[in-house]
Order: sequence, then structure tokens, then C-alpha cells
Amino acid sequence: MSVYEVEIGGLQGGSADLGQYEGKAVLVVNVASKCGLTPQYAGLERLQEQFAGRGFTVLGVPCNQFMGQEPGSHEEIAQFCSATYGVTFPMTEKVEVNGPGRHPLYAGLVDVADAEGHTGDIRWNFEKFLIAPDGTVAARFAPQTEPESAEVVSAIEKNLPA
Repeated sequence: MSVYEVEIGGLQGGSADLGQYEGKAVLVVNVASKCGLTPQYAGLERLQEQFAGRGFTVLGVPCNQFMGQEPGSHEEIAQFCSATYGVTFPMTEKVEVNGPGRHPLYAGLVDVADAEGHTGDIRWNFEKFLIAPDGTVAARFAPQTEPESAEVVSAIEKNLPA
């Protein structure tokens, strides 16, 4: 199953409609508002601003599985992201990324290895997956990898639609 076929709700209700991203590069990131890595929202938003016009989007996926660092309601998450980091990229409903309740979106991502060879469970908030325009996983990045790092930016540029 392609990631574009996965059903997931939007943060503000309704469907996130992943099919709308077919043909684009998408950076899927499990996010949290009360984490030491939360300042990565700023870099994610800068990537959105830099590449959105070239067939790219960040997709934030809130998750509360790591020490309860995303406890807010959907409304609280949206308010925090907008007010604190000026987030304009799309966000999904809050989901589980690990365990028996793992959302199907993540079931299709976790088998891909990152640069260190890690596969399987998401290790922490802000783990990143770059989806190529054809729906395949082009790259996986560890949570500590900054969104604007050379390796992330290079991977995005290589996967922008022609």
C-alpha cells in the first residue's frame, strides 16, 4: 500500500487526504510540543517556506508516546504550533507510531533504515521520513538530525518533482 492510500485524519478534523501529495516530496515527522527537540518546528517551517513552491511539504504527525510530550488536544496543538513557531505546514491527528496501536502510515515507514542502519520502532519525537513523489520512502533521519542539516536538504532537493 502506498502512503498516499493511507487514511488519517487532519489536526483540525476531516481527512488529511494524503493522496493530495502524490507527485510531491513529503517530509513526514512525528512531532511533540513539550520535547527538547520541539525547537525543530522552526527548521521544519523554514523548509516548508523554502521548498513548498517546488512540490514539497512537511507533514507533522503529533504523537504522545514519548514521555507524554504531546498531551494537548488537537486545538491546543494547532494553537501552540501557530503561535510559537508560525507553522503553516499540514498536520494530522495525533496517532501512535509504535506498538500494537501503530497507525498504518507508520507501519509502512518503519522498515526503512536510516544512515546508521536503524530500522523498526520510532526512537523519539521528530524522527523524519522523506517520501519521494512516487510514494516510496527515499530517506529516514534520526530525531536529533536537524531539519535544515545538509543531509536532509540534499535529500529533499534530490526528490523534488521534475
